[in-house]
Amino acid sequence: MIVYNDTLIITSVGNRVSYHEITDQIREIVKKSKVKNGLCVVSSPHTTCSVFFEEYSHDRNYAGDEYLQVDLNNVLEKVVPRCLSEGQYYHPGPEHTKFGIELPKEEMSTEGTDLVPDKRSLLNTEAHIKGTLIGSSETFIIEDSELQIGKVGYIYFVDWDQNRERNRQCKVQVLGE
Repeated sequence: MIVYNDTLIITSVGNRVSYHEITDQIREIVKKSKVKNGLCVVSSPHTTCSVFFEEYSHDRNYAGDEYLQVDLNNVLEKVVPRCLSEGQYYHPGPEHTKFGIELPKEEMSTEGTDLVPDKRSLLNTEAHIKGTLIGSSETFIIEDSELQIGKVGYIYFVDWDQNRERNRQCKVQVLGE
């Protein structure tokens, strides 16, 4: 059995929800794995990010977001509005804020970006909830060295956290024979 791991580094936009269509990159990873039949797991290790499978929407708004993404944002904003002020949600509470601000510097940095550069960056509760609702991973079947996603299915990585630009990881594991 082959187990092949890879990581995509994706830079979020930082001032709005960041969508990244990663289908071709995942296909290339499957090709490099040399797995003919098996599974491909695409996952985010970040609690404010999701991986999902959706139809490609050819139309885009002026920000470059596909209309299905705009529709998803609009629906989720009604259910989970953006966290703009302390006390809007229970999270982050005083203990979590203390933990985030008092983290030793060597534990704060990933990919050269501070996890908690300031208290304002902790106001991302809606990003955590959206990440939970949409999910952090997708699993795809590989058959005859091809992802079984049809002609209109595309793989997306989304960072729901709008507070700052930063590098995110998308982990990919391909298993099979």
